[in-house]
Amino acid sequence: MQDKILDFLKKKNEYVSGEEISQHLGISRQALWKHIQDLRDTGYDIVAVPHLGYRLIMCPDRLLPYELTHGLETKIIGRKIYYFERVSSTMDVAMQLGNQNVPEGTLVVAESQTKGRGRLGRSWTSPKYKGIYLSLILKPDILPACAPVLTLMAAVSICEGISRISGIEPQIKWPNDILIHNKKVGGILTELEAELDAISFVIIGIGLNVNNESNELPREATSLKEAKKNLSARQENINRIELLKEILRKIEDNYLILLKKSSSPILEKWRSYNITLGRRVEVVCHRQHFGGEAMDIDTDGGLLVRRDSGIIEKFMAGDIVHIR
Repeated sequence: MQDKILDFLKKKNEYVSGEEISQHLGISRQALWKHIQDLRDTGYDIVAVPHLGYRLIMCPDRLLPYELTHGLETKIIGRKIYYFERVSSTMDVAMQLGNQNVPEGTLVVAESQTKGRGRLGRSWTSPKYKGIYLSLILKPDILPACAPVLTLMAAVSICEGISRISGIEPQIKWPNDILIHNKKVGGILTELEAELDAISFVIIGIGLNVNNESNELPREATSLKEAKKNLSARQENINRIELLKEILRKIEDNYLILLKKSSSPILEKWRSYNITLGRRVEVVCHRQHFGGEAMDIDTDGGLLVRRDSGIIEKFMAGDIVHIR
């Protein structure tokens, strides 16, 4: 019912009498007043003026399910959303939901995480109301060995969303880092439940620094707000709701391309954002270090590196250090 009240107030964009809202929604004036109070407690600025009625002045900076689905217009991604003010990790929640066979496209989003994590067990700092922390459940009909390309698909989608909403042009460092001017602004973690020849579900976790201040970030990291400030010398927040909605739209577009066509269009997009290919790199994999030149990525998302011996080797996982 609260969603319907918000829809009505947003469409009117002016003062609406309580009687008109009550009649339109088929509820009592007392029930309407209670719903309005609950919306105010959530953070919606709704004013009430005698003889004029109610008016929605401002929506809260919260990644609430209603705000995310309003105008989203996706068919798969984000049709079911689990929202939390605080969780240990959205990945943990998504894994539980995946094992309960929730629909594909189910999204878990949190305002903060106490134990946010990245690859190899690394922690991800998740201050409240500052970033975007989510896990998305997908059920692609692909072989488990091809799952790494989903990380590349997510990286491309994040970059497209950031560019569309903020005007900032991000970069991708293989396999899962989103950078701005060589500083990390986001990361992707992909986990899956699968058998040898079939995927049950894949979870794509995304952490993105959006409105973090510089003193809240590690030295090697940045946020979209800081990057925007450097571009325009203006101190302004990025609209997290609009940014996340655009990222979700891009994920759906690219995911459908991947399923209906092939990985080739996604890989071409990835190459246009990447800063790894063509560089000398050091690969850290299974506690071993290999030097060479990053040549290309394979159709399954593996990185092709020409080692100093001349042999081209494919890496599906590992850390990359850019040497030059």
